[in-house]
Amino acid sequence: MSEQSRRRPPKQYRRPKKDPVRMLAFEALRAVDERDAYANLVLPPLLRKAREKEGFDGRDAALATELVYGTLRRQGTYDAIIAACIDRPLREVDPPVLDVLALGAHQLLGTRIPTHAAVSASVELARVVLGDGRAKFVNAVLRKISQRDLDAWLDEVAPPYDEDAEDHLAVVHSHPRWVVSALWDALGGGRAGIEDLLEADNERPEVTLVARPGRSTVDELLDVLGEEAGLPGRWSPYAVRLAEGGEPGAIDAVREGRAGVQDEGSQLVAVALANAPLDGPDKRWLDGCAGPGGKAALLGALAAERGAALLAAEKQPHRARLVDRALAGNPGPYQVITADGTRPPWQPGSFDRVLVDVPCSGLGALRRRPEARWRRRPEDLESFAPLQRTLLAEALKAVRVGGVVGYATCSPHLAETRVVVDDVLKKQGGAELIDARPLMPDVPALGDGPDVQLWPHLHGTDAMYLALLRRTD
Repeated sequence: MSEQSRRRPPKQYRRPKKDPVRMLAFEALRAVDERDAYANLVLPPLLRKAREKEGFDGRDAALATELVYGTLRRQGTYDAIIAACIDRPLREVDPPVLDVLALGAHQLLGTRIPTHAAVSASVELARVVLGDGRAKFVNAVLRKISQRDLDAWLDEVAPPYDEDAEDHLAVVHSHPRWVVSALWDALGGGRAGIEDLLEADNERPEVTLVARPGRSTVDELLDVLGEEAGLPGRWSPYAVRLAEGGEPGAIDAVREGRAGVQDEGSQLVAVALANAPLDGPDKRWLDGCAGPGGKAALLGALAAERGAALLAAEKQPHRARLVDRALAGNPGPYQVITADGTRPPWQPGSFDRVLVDVPCSGLGALRRRPEARWRRRPEDLESFAPLQRTLLAEALKAVRVGGVVGYATCSPHLAETRVVVDDVLKKQGGAELIDARPLMPDVPALGDGPDVQLWPHLHGTDAMYLALLRRTD
């Protein structure tokens, strides 16, 4: 050993620094992975706690939100890139390590965070949550990723479009291949349309409010928000769009239940059913799958304007409580019950209007629940199919002759939309489809009818589906 080496003091160990924003993002991703939690349910309480204990400001919350949602949306793409940078199968990497790597990849490839800051912050996070040994692995992988931008990586890891169009789109736009195939079948058309749809799924959706009739108005909400923070809805007469960063809970009408947060597509479904032409009286309405209560609250307000009463039924008790909360203060008569729409307690022919917004795969709301695309499997559709058919069949029994049933799903998958409606009509009969398009008169590109399919890239809404059926016999 040289004299110089003997005199050099040993390098002192530096304790890693905790970054509250990235720690919170990591905690949210672990909850999504370990507990099958949904980010939109996990993130808000984590942010509230961080504001109280860590002094989070608006910029901190915005960055944490972007890190969580951006990483989840682009998970498939980042997995393909990470796999190209390691010498083992991706399945052999511990999930917490993958979460740190994906967070780092998103900062490098999906944000404007400088390269050195993205790498160093991710390595510090790895030291805190994984230990120094695995932090070295994280450092090596992220340095490889940082050598190229996203487009260059996609050129390497995605197969050419001409060789395998669906796999190319799956990697580039971060959707499972089977979801790409299903959405393409439902959408029809060529490459441009499906790429626009997949890209829309990866964009942060607007927050949309609903002014519940008789309780609040669009003008009231716009006045409170001001020109910079609020815009009228595109299609629904009751919608107000919030500017990015707007906080619905700060609005009195929302806190008081006179207004709510509701996607504009969901509003259009309720409005179309309420305005569908009827033969005979219009006094009794049913929401047969009412949880968590958004459509029920709007239907209840619309029913009240006409002197009609709403019965809101929900099978799950905790969701029935959410419905009760959403309807509290409704200006007209209503009742909330815990009941199974496949074994209903009401008499056949009891209602003039019936809505069944059936449980489904949720492929129409991938903007809001990006983790759902990685959890769903094609076989899940088989489990939903019998339930969807039974709920529609029972809804047709519940409505009187001349009354109308609205069958709605937050999925554009043909196996959950037209196939269900056609099967029930063929098996049960006694009903006819009526054209739903005139009931959304200002909305373009609704398809060939008589049913309606909304799309994120065409309408800025969730991919809601609606078929309206009139009972004839």
